[in-house]
Amino acid sequence: MFQQIVDIQREIYLTFAGHVKDYAAGGGWQSFLAFLPMGIVFGAVHAMTPGHSKSVLATYLAGSSTQAHKALLVSLALSFTHVTMAVVIALFALPLVSHSFVDAGSSPALEVVSRGLLGIIGVWMVLTAVIRHSHAHAEGEGLLMGFAAGLVPCPLTLFVMTFAMIHQVVVTGLLFAATMMMGVALTLSAVALLTVVFRDRISYLMRKHPQLLAFVSRATGGLAGLVLVAIAAVEIANWGAVQ
Repeated sequence: MFQQIVDIQREIYLTFAGHVKDYAAGGGWQSFLAFLPMGIVFGAVHAMTPGHSKSVLATYLAGSSTQAHKALLVSLALSFTHVTMAVVIALFALPLVSHSFVDAGSSPALEVVSRGLLGIIGVWMVLTAVIRHSHAHAEGEGLLMGFAAGLVPCPLTLFVMTFAMIHQVVVTGLLFAATMMMGVALTLSAVALLTVVFRDRISYLMRKHPQLLAFVSRATGGLAGLVLVAIAAVEIANWGAVQ
């Protein structure tokens, strides 16, 4: 299954590269624009691979009381930040990529910042679960979580933008990155909605036992916070070991 996903990504990327080369050589927009919707498929398939903070997103939503429409906003914030960071790096910091990136598509500094912010949110969730009787969430907490989780740039978006810039057709890279972001958002939104549905279903089954529900809600929020703290600690420790 994973190999099939990788093969689909490779085929779409190679086709994109061919269209960019043709356009850079004087070809028209027609063939590229006809291919552009494949960027949505590319982004959706790519988001199914490991990474993209799917587990972080699901963990946060499972431990929160966020409703479906706000869960979608969290997933959109994550998708937008994840892709946009790669575009910004390609456009404004490409000469520094070789210095700030250890491996292709990875940014240790941004990963540490991202996981550090997630750790802070995790600590807040743990304190909320311990101190408060009800697990209320601060306004904007979910969007902050989405922003923090998405700070690590999308490597394939970076490759797409770099390839387009090398061939001096930046607009094609931007357009394809925009459609990729739609695809990533589709996959992450599906994860968010499934998590909320599962969480709400469990809550519904436990409504006949309100005290047990309150305890489980607080425990789940605290556990979700501990998981976020653990993720942040492991990522920062690994970064420190590399340094």
